[in-house]
Amino acid sequence: MTAFETGMQEQYRLAANGVDWEPDPLIVDERYVAVSVRGKGMVIFTACSHAGVVNVLKDARERFPSIPLHGILGGFHLSGPKEKFIPETVTALKEFGLTTIAPAHCTGWRAVGALLHAFGTAVVPASVGTRYRF
Repeated sequence: MTAFETGMQEQYRLAANGVDWEPDPLIVDERYVAVSVRGKGMVIFTACSHAGVVNVLKDARERFPSIPLHGILGGFHLSGPKEKFIPETVTALKEFGLTTIAPAHCTGWRAVGALLHAFGTAVVPASVGTRYRF
C-alpha cells in the first residue's frame, strides 16, 4: 500500500508442492488485532508489522472505515536494515491522528527516538506487564 513498505524481500514460504521454497516478500497475510474501544476508537495490536506498520494501519482503516483509529501497540519492525524507512514511517504515521503509540520489541531504539521526537506524549512504553487504560 505504501511506496516504502515493500515487505521482506528475504522471506520465503513453502511452495504448494510441499517440498520447494519460494519468495514471499509481500506478506499478504499480515496479522493484527483491531479492538474498538468505546468512546475512543480503534486500537491496533500488531506483532512485528512485517508488511509495514503504515500498511497495517491503512488496512485497518479500510476494513473498519466507520471507526476512527486511536492507537497502535506492538512491533513496528524498524530496526536493522529497516532503519532507513524511519523518516518516511514517522511522516506517514501523522496522517492517522493516533493518540497512543506503543512501539515494542522489533521497533528499534532509533525508531522509538524518532517517534518520541515527532509525537511526544502519545508515545508510551511497551513492555511485558504494561497495563493500558483507554
